[in-house]
Amino acid sequence: MFAEHHVGLVRLALIMLGDQASAEDVVQEAFARTHAGRGRLRDADKALAYVRSAVLNGCRSVLRRRATVFRRAVPYEPPVWSAESAGLLGEERREVLLALRDLPRRQREALTLRYYFDLTDQEVADTMRISASTARSTIARGLAALGRALGEES
Repeated sequence: MFAEHHVGLVRLALIMLGDQASAEDVVQEAFARTHAGRGRLRDADKALAYVRSAVLNGCRSVLRRRATVFRRAVPYEPPVWSAESAGLLGEERREVLLALRDLPRRQREALTLRYYFDLTDQEVADTMRISASTARSTIARGLAALGRALGEES
């Protein structure tokens, strides 16, 4: 499971946190805790959903800690690792990421899981530990808010 899903989970954490090192730490911790508690998992088939939830919870914890330390921090800008990657990162993608950043946490998480990871509504619900109908409505509200932020009509 680690080999197959590690990179994707780091990307999820990177979108949520904005820096590679913290993202890797959160994913590492999620896998370590899952491995340590594997005997307590009721349904081994849901281990991936559990790890995704652990990654989201870890991201929330990091963000809470940052909020208490950096009350007046500079807003997150998408990472640029080189001049080439800056050139490849199109203006439209940058606008979407900035608009996504401004969404409420729950909507941002739901949209990221649904469209970046291509999870079903039920998988999003399992990961976020909410009902499927709540996941669907959160996604719908998030898409509407994202459309408004980008100046698109319904």
